[in-house]
Amino acid sequence: MNKIDKKIFGTLFFSIFGTVTGVGIVVPLLPVYAHNLGASGIYIGLIFGSFSLSRTFLLPYFGRYSDKKGRKPFIVAGLFAYTLVSLTFILANNVESLIGIRFVQGIASAMIMPAVQAYVGDITPAGREGFTMGLFNMSMFLGLSIGPLIGGIIHDRFSLDTSFAAMGFLALAGFLLSLFLLPPTKSEPVVNRGTEPLEWKQLLYDKDMAGLFLFRLAYAACIGVIWSFLPVLADTEFSLSSSSIGILVMIGVFSSGMLHVPMGFLADRVNRKMMVIIGGLIISYAIFSFEWADSYNDLVVASLFFGFGGGVSMPALMALAVLKGNATKAMGSVMGLLAMAHSLGMLTGSLLAGLMMDIFRLRQAFPSGGIIMILCVGLFIACTYHKKVAPAQADSRTGPLDLEG
Repeated sequence: MNKIDKKIFGTLFFSIFGTVTGVGIVVPLLPVYAHNLGASGIYIGLIFGSFSLSRTFLLPYFGRYSDKKGRKPFIVAGLFAYTLVSLTFILANNVESLIGIRFVQGIASAMIMPAVQAYVGDITPAGREGFTMGLFNMSMFLGLSIGPLIGGIIHDRFSLDTSFAAMGFLALAGFLLSLFLLPPTKSEPVVNRGTEPLEWKQLLYDKDMAGLFLFRLAYAACIGVIWSFLPVLADTEFSLSSSSIGILVMIGVFSSGMLHVPMGFLADRVNRKMMVIIGGLIISYAIFSFEWADSYNDLVVASLFFGFGGGVSMPALMALAVLKGNATKAMGSVMGLLAMAHSLGMLTGSLLAGLMMDIFRLRQAFPSGGIIMILCVGLFIACTYHKKVAPAQADSRTGPLDLEG
């Protein structure tokens, strides 16, 4: 396969872009809303963590079944469920209901992401893994960057319920795009492959997979800390408006998204492992910078550093994931495990940071993410280190990844 199917790629790109933009609309609003309802730090963490909790246990299964049954059924069903659940936020009037809705929303999300990312991996041309995944990831990062800005404006000019309605409408748009524009399931490459994907046991014991999993977990833990507590910090200590908080959250995500295509292009030509490590160290510094911030400008700089670190590391990481998915014939399972790592990281980061806030003070919520990232960078290096091997071994279903590009 020398060229990517533009119709499938475009449909998946814009479906996820719309859905994630809807999520981004409410991300900077939920912590402040919950805080105004009387939620403590641990309850704010639970609002974000409950979403990740339900995703964590279901993502590998949906990814695995998409390897057997095809991608489209899970994408379409998940987007429809996401639409319905998103609208129920309008009915929520206490912290407990927010936690419950986020839990159910996580189940719908678990159906979507591994199937979508696996579908993109299925149609990715050999040698263009970094560029293709970097380009696709822009749909998520741009959606999450534009969403907070839109959400802040909608909240300031209309109401919080209007923000929730906008999230549901955008999820509905993604559902309709996928339903009518994706080809029938029977035409998918994964359905017509005729071979069984690698068994779970073999994939779970793969050292390279462990390294990818741990780094993705650490990165998501840092995101969980920022999304849960940066809005609260900006509101309580800097008295920023909803629009300003939305811009602050947008800066980090947008800067990361803008780097995904050039860094993905670079990841197809240089040492991918080194890109992951460098990006991880930049992320660690950025997380600690939030604790040291004395002004709004300091928060902006920290957000930019965080975005830059993610922009450097994630295209290379996802390129390695596509290589592993192709080698094992289990793209859905690989993407499901990485999405599981993301959810587990969001859960760990938000809950640990909430605990640190309750025990110490708000600013102490941030270093916990930096410590997790530093530890997992070291574990990534240990798990992905191996001696040079012959090409035949490197291409085997359980052989090491080509980390040098």
